[in-house]
Amino acid sequence: MSTYISGGCKNGKSFYAQRVAKAGGSPLYYIATMIPSDDEDLARIRRHREERAGWGFETLECGRDILSCLDSADPSGAFLLDSVTALLSNEMFAPGGVDMDAPERIAGALETFVDRAPNTVLVSDYIFSDAMLYDELTEAYRRGLALIDRRLAARCDNVIEVVAGQFIVHKGALPV
Repeated sequence: MSTYISGGCKNGKSFYAQRVAKAGGSPLYYIATMIPSDDEDLARIRRHREERAGWGFETLECGRDILSCLDSADPSGAFLLDSVTALLSNEMFAPGGVDMDAPERIAGALETFVDRAPNTVLVSDYIFSDAMLYDELTEAYRRGLALIDRRLAARCDNVIEVVAGQFIVHKGALPV
């Protein structure tokens, strides 16, 4: 069963997603999409690794070309992809220039991923609630993430928003 989880940063999405994935069976894979760029990123990665310790996850580092991680994993396993937000950033702002086609390509790749590995939990950040207008490139990124989020919400069996540690079910049911 596929589950899409969204919400603000640092509100329990990743921990909850780990529980959902763990309940999904084995083998158990954690797809780490963040490509660290500073000490804050490294600290977040350390914290997530510590939170996963002892859970039985095999970590697959895959910051770009998300379908390639299925080459070394059993598609019948349970997958936790954390996060869609970082994946878009990595693809859209890759070395060599901005790729404005990345959102559409990633949305298609993630739909294919869920089709090939139906027991997948996907985590994304909700970055749309402020009223601020950003520069053109940031707005393009936000629109791209919204496109991906809408397509994943349509494709996944469960759609859950995490707000201040509370779970709001928009589609399906709470898996755990």
